[in-house]
Amino acid sequence: MAAELVDLTHPVVSGMPVYPGDPGVELRAALTVEGEGVNVLAVHLGSQTGTHVDAPYHLDVRWPTLDGLPLELFTGPAVVVDLRGLPARGRVTAGHLAAALAVSGPGTVLLLATGWPRYWGTDRYFAHPYLTEEAAEAIVAAGVRTVGIDALSVDPTPDPGPSDPEVASLLAELADEHDPEPEQATLTAHRVLLGPEGGGVIAENLTDLSALLAAQAAGTPVEVSLFPLRLTAADGAPVRAVARIG
Repeated sequence: MAAELVDLTHPVVSGMPVYPGDPGVELRAALTVEGEGVNVLAVHLGSQTGTHVDAPYHLDVRWPTLDGLPLELFTGPAVVVDLRGLPARGRVTAGHLAAALAVSGPGTVLLLATGWPRYWGTDRYFAHPYLTEEAAEAIVAAGVRTVGIDALSVDPTPDPGPSDPEVASLLAELADEHDPEPEQATLTAHRVLLGPEGGGVIAENLTDLSALLAAQAAGTPVEVSLFPLRLTAADGAPVRAVARIG
């Protein structure tokens, strides 16, 4: 039977969800067939837009940039962890990963299936499960250098607040010095996976991984490719993430 290719990439569209504080996405016609004889798209986006990979440089200017990493980090046989039973902001522990890491090692692409793509485009997407520090350390200890997740981040994402600008403005006016400080992003798992000991890459915002879980359960091999745009001296870049089943 012929191998099946599964696209794991969110479409890039104007106004799509981004990590709080990241550049917004805008696609518009720069040239048109009617006006100039050809269609050319002008694209404005951040390096962390949509389905993307993080390079170590994302966290520290002393760590490797995207273009300094070997291509082998962006492809390989996949091991998928079923975490779809976790609640909002659930902690992924080393125990959750133990069985998967027992059959993983250098060259493995470890994929974390939280089921969170079903919330794409909603406020709940920001409340995804995330890796604990010990879970990230267990991944590095197993020799895995490529990790992907079907959520916004491997670390907890701060609550972006109300999506309605009028509501956000009203709450800001009502706030005073007695209110708690806004939730801050913690990037502990990023630092472990991308740091000197980990030295790997992280793919985020993958789409639904259920087809890969089903193939794995049936004993069918799965390979994944996460090749990024070749951006010079970059912290990361969008990817076309594709799985090959069979």
